[in-house]
Amino acid sequence: MKKVLTFLRQLERNNNREWFMAHKEEYVAAQARWNAFSEELIERIGEFDPTVRGLTAKDCTYRIYRDVRFSKDKSPYKNHMGVYVCRGGKKSGFSGYYFQICASKGEQEFDGHCMAAGDYMCLPSVLQVLREDIENETDDFRHHLDLAATAGFHLYDTWKLKRVPRGFNPDSPCADLLKYKVYGLMTSVDDEFVLAPDLARRVADSFRTTHPFLNFVNRAIEYVQEEMRNVK
Repeated sequence: MKKVLTFLRQLERNNNREWFMAHKEEYVAAQARWNAFSEELIERIGEFDPTVRGLTAKDCTYRIYRDVRFSKDKSPYKNHMGVYVCRGGKKSGFSGYYFQICASKGEQEFDGHCMAAGDYMCLPSVLQVLREDIENETDDFRHHLDLAATAGFHLYDTWKLKRVPRGFNPDSPCADLLKYKVYGLMTSVDDEFVLAPDLARRVADSFRTTHPFLNFVNRAIEYVQEEMRNVK
């Protein structure tokens, strides 16, 4: 993974088309290494989550090119590589396991090396179902969080509400859990973690602790998707 990280750091310092085209072979080599890692990660996650078996790197990885249409930052290339392993692939709408390596560490947790599991931006209908499930199965949900915490994961709370959403009891024992707008777990890792041997195995071992949480989230997504199909 050292060569991938080296390329990303060089790209961050030279984020322009001229440099990128002059170093296209290095990018192709870095991308091939990342895809090989992604294939191994998918296989290892499939050992405990059968819903992702059979996926390929193409189903779970992203282009290096940035969409700059609505961004003040017009840098044409990303400074990171990520893989999102989820049921049906990255465009399915289901939650999954995300791993990213990044050229540098920014102010936000996602601006650096990180692992995440869950839903980044739930539909309002999914949020409603999730909160109802959390209210009805609080002990189970807390148990899922505690298990994931053994690998360093925590709920992403950047957009957490100040009050319990309308329709839910503000005095509920799970009131603190109902305020989240994003039901996703994440943890940051460092260069030492990324560059040590057996990265795919170690990342998969960490993600294993998030599997029950992910099932909880995907159950709500599946319910909403089924409701939408029935309406049609």
